[in-house]
Amino acid sequence: MGAPTVSTSDQKATRDGYGDALLELGKERQDIVVLDADLSGSTKTNKFAKAFPDRFFNVGVAEQNLVGHAAGLALSGFVPFASSFAMFLSGRAWEIVRNSVVYPFLNVKLVASHGGVTVGEDGASHQCIEDFSTMRTIPEMVVICPSDYNETKQVVKAIADYKGPVYVRVGRPNIPVIERENYQFAIGKAEVLREGKDVLIVANGVLVNEAMIAAKELEGQGIQVTLLNMATIKPIDNEKILKYAKECGVVITCEEHNIIGGLGSAVCELLSEEYPVRVFRLGMKDKFGKSGTWSGLLDYFGLRAKNIVELAQKAVQTKK
Repeated sequence: MGAPTVSTSDQKATRDGYGDALLELGKERQDIVVLDADLSGSTKTNKFAKAFPDRFFNVGVAEQNLVGHAAGLALSGFVPFASSFAMFLSGRAWEIVRNSVVYPFLNVKLVASHGGVTVGEDGASHQCIEDFSTMRTIPEMVVICPSDYNETKQVVKAIADYKGPVYVRVGRPNIPVIERENYQFAIGKAEVLREGKDVLIVANGVLVNEAMIAAKELEGQGIQVTLLNMATIKPIDNEKILKYAKECGVVITCEEHNIIGGLGSAVCELLSEEYPVRVFRLGMKDKFGKSGTWSGLLDYFGLRAKNIVELAQKAVQTKK
């Protein structure tokens, strides 16, 4: 299976994919409502707000109220999308998310922008690197982190049809759009971007593009990579992880998140029980972020293709 190419000329933020998908959904369905915590310009819900002011609610800087209002709208038969920054939606409102939305299993979609260190200059206080962990530990919560603009649009439409609570992280920076043919996102299913026998790389979010670049470079070195885009962190695609872990014998996970509690932990939890194999986790090494350009921060924290290449070379050596 050949790897899709990456368009370097077409770069869009995943948060724009969210805003554009909401606008399309608003035209198609009258039950879609959107809530924001005075950040609609940043989360891109302002596009929906302009087109459908009667179905948009700005609750102000009050994320607990944001989630509580969304729960009430879900109980009234609407499909609410509630948005804020990842730090606030997964952090400040966590108890309300758990007890008012997920425990009663309400049909609320929580879409958090500005996740990870690619928030950039806002610094560590706003660079949420814990949200995958805090959200996936809530029973029955679905957790998703799409890889690019196009996948984000598919994710938004898929969760609108799904009946139940969902958390989605979207990002601030413009990143490459992955060119795909006949790809259809499905909750809980990984996308196979490349197949090889030497090492399995599992990535999500902005790290998918970096992993694609790394896989191509590794191919030139004679190292064959299987690359999975694991957009759904929970429920994770057990079947594909086990299949390719058995074929490759060593695994690398790549995420813009603390290596504790996120994608890497989810993969390790599965493999430790079902097929113990060596796993190398690339991500934030239990350190807070810093203020800087988003691109510079990916370099600083070792979240680049070259770092994946180095880790893959090390991983393959452990098999010998």
